[in-house]
Amino acid sequence: MQAFKKYTLSLFLFILASLQNSYPQEVPHPIRNTGVYEFLDELASLKIIELNSAIKPYSRLFIAERLKEAEEKKELLSSRRQKELEFYLTDFGKELNAGKDWKRRTDLLYYKDDNFSLTINPILGGEIFGNSSGKATYWRNGAEARGYAGKWGFYASLRDNHESPLLGKPEYLTQRDGGHIKGSTDWSDMQGGVTYSWKWGNIGLVKDRVQWGDNYNGAAIFGGNNPTFVQLKLRIAPVKWFEFNYYHGWLNSMVVDSSESYWVNNSYGTDYREVYRKKFIAANMLTFTPFKNLKLSAGNSVVYSDNNVNPAYLIPVLFYKSVDHSLTSGIDNMNSQMFFDASSRQIKNLHLYASLFIDELSVSRFTMDDEWNFFSWKAGFRVWDLPVQNLSLTTEFTYTYPLTFQHYVPTLTFETAHYNLGHYLRDNSKEWYVALNYRPMRTMDLCLFLSDAVRGPDYTDLGTNRLGNPPLETIEWHNTSYGFKASWQIINDIYVWGSCVRSDISGDERWSPEYFYGSRNTVNGGVTVGF
Repeated sequence: MQAFKKYTLSLFLFILASLQNSYPQEVPHPIRNTGVYEFLDELASLKIIELNSAIKPYSRLFIAERLKEAEEKKELLSSRRQKELEFYLTDFGKELNAGKDWKRRTDLLYYKDDNFSLTINPILGGEIFGNSSGKATYWRNGAEARGYAGKWGFYASLRDNHESPLLGKPEYLTQRDGGHIKGSTDWSDMQGGVTYSWKWGNIGLVKDRVQWGDNYNGAAIFGGNNPTFVQLKLRIAPVKWFEFNYYHGWLNSMVVDSSESYWVNNSYGTDYREVYRKKFIAANMLTFTPFKNLKLSAGNSVVYSDNNVNPAYLIPVLFYKSVDHSLTSGIDNMNSQMFFDASSRQIKNLHLYASLFIDELSVSRFTMDDEWNFFSWKAGFRVWDLPVQNLSLTTEFTYTYPLTFQHYVPTLTFETAHYNLGHYLRDNSKEWYVALNYRPMRTMDLCLFLSDAVRGPDYTDLGTNRLGNPPLETIEWHNTSYGFKASWQIINDIYVWGSCVRSDISGDERWSPEYFYGSRNTVNGGVTVGF
């Protein structure tokens, strides 16, 4: 007993000592707070910094370090970019600077000493749409907090969302967020987590978004438009030329397990208590940098169900399809995927990128005329300052074959709460996206854009065979949209925006909100404080 007490005291003193020192600290920065993500992408294209943009969200510390790196090359930046760099350092400088005696942004509450820091801010915002269908409104309210203690980081944010009519249902082909509806038009979103960091890596238990795959208009691997879910995450970067990312997630199957459901009797009467089938996902991504400003990534994932968490999928470095074949030998397998991503910024001012998502692969199908593999791929580029400074041109093309992201077993679909985890157009689709962005002043973005997206038959609805379904044999849904958007981050995390968009949506009415269906001229304006 005496030895146990000594061991416990030693462990306590060790932990206490670790909290007295300065260590790397990690808290993810919201993907939806796009301003700093776009600025880092711009700096990377100018070859001011290096960036692995295939894996998001970035941590606040990672963002702060890239901004500090850019500050050391400040003389290479234009006046607008220098002002934008200074603007973001007033926020992310908290991760770098001690105390409060430096130029920083205003927060509702900010505290920092040698051992502990805490930031609290409100979340408020709303927007309004107007077109020939009438008026549509959205607003949200909540609060966010984050802090650090030694090697530990923690964050939490709660948002109550109110939208009428609903514009982000699971079946809609849109990048708009949605969630579990409370009543008719409201849903809440709780995000947060706890992380532990060391010099070259971090681990965390979080409830957050995941977006994998380089893109400017919808990622082709993990799209990030689905409701947040709980994840055990790991990131390591032991050398400059290698990075490894992994997560294990708890998904919502929305499939009732009749064997676990039961009847209850109480003062309100008799009720049937439904329980969902368990559903999980494991995914990893290895990123190599063979040459400066060239990132090559490869990874795989598996969606599995029916039992509790399987320890095999808690091993971050495995190829899960092979593991699945061992665990389900002789019976139907789980749902596994592979993916690749390439990003090149080796030519100054030019970002070239491509992603490939493989849902099912058979080499023999490459030579067949009537069978196709289940792929989704994206390729594009963004070029800066040609010929006008602060002007960028983006072109992106996405093509997805039938039944990619789909599965015939309801508990194994590439979804959570019926929201697709992959590209927002789902399977059997293609899209061209072109945008011209001009940034005349600090954190202001003016954008002219054109998007042409189509989707073919949903073969899961038709009950056809899994093989031999021709891609885009007929066009069942078509959305051509073009217009002008403007946004400005007035002060840190406070955005105002407006847009005027002409859209023409035809085909299957299930896949678009009635509010936007048909030919519409839509004006939109909004403001948000926090994310």
